[in-house]
Amino acid sequence: MESSGSETWRMSEKYKRTIEATEIDALKRSSRISRMDRIKNEEIRRKMKQEETVIKDIERRQLSWYGHVKHMDNNRLPKQTINWIPQYKKKRGRPKKIWMEGIRKSMSLRNLHDGQCEDRRQWRLDIGQRRRTF
Repeated sequence: MESSGSETWRMSEKYKRTIEATEIDALKRSSRISRMDRIKNEEIRRKMKQEETVIKDIERRQLSWYGHVKHMDNNRLPKQTINWIPQYKKKRGRPKKIWMEGIRKSMSLRNLHDGQCEDRRQWRLDIGQRRRTF
């Protein structure tokens, strides 16, 4: 599945489910497994040697981009947009999930915090290492 530009995607649970379903569908089609066979997704992944999901890859890319943006000068547009809060009238209901919320969630799942991205090499290792272990 093509995920170029995924570093800046806002990943709601709905989008995650859609991406996951599309990924499993592609794996099933490429291995010629139909839904009638009733094989679990984990079994299909194991059979196709797909250890990492597309969602995990997207989260890793987003964390990598976040670390990159944190090192930018404050006058750069990507750095400004991370902390930008639009000044418009809010609609009724729960606000949409913003990109930073997804980053915070990914960081908390990997036991990472903001200060760790200061060391670029360690940040890359932390993202890659945590990706394989959970």
